Amino acid sequence: MTDLMTNRGERVSQLSQQGSVLLVFLRHFGCTFCRESLVELSKIKRDADSMGVKIVLVHMSRAAYADQVLGIYDLGEVSHVSDPEQELYREYGLRRGKWWQLFGPPVVWRGIVAGLMKGNLPGKFVADPYQMPGVFVLRKNKVISRFVHRYASDRPQYRELLNC
Repeated sequence: MTDLMTNRGERVSQLSQQGSVLLVFLRHFGCTFCRESLVELSKIKRDADSMGVKIVLVHMSRAAYADQVLGIYDLGEVSHVSDPEQELYREYGLRRGKWWQLFGPPVVWRGIVAGLMKGNLPGKFVADPYQMPGVFVLRKNKVISRFVHRYASDRPQYRELLNC
């Protein structure tokens, strides 16, 4: 797999030699479910630190824009990788979603819950709105666990993934 370089000049392969890496591929920052994930990641970041797990986010935006957005969610110190061409997404097997994966009835319902009821209202599309997300746990440069979304609205159990 490609040796990812974060915004902080870290190589993900080296980070995974030092401990586990929770590699989170996001959709676009205007996505209700992406925003919900950022809230959840903000809640577990201290646990991840205490367990020696490094959270690294992969997104399709410019690094400067990601810094602004992540700061809003108290994730400003979290390392991230900008992948506007979606090469890393493809390398990790994350595809563009089909209509029913993005706008089907279960997704719309969860969008109402995550957006209106939990306050994660959608914003503008800043990147490819069809890109599907996923989460990978790396250790010693190998994927030891993964969560690949079937629907945009799927919710990874981040705490469980930390315990891999």
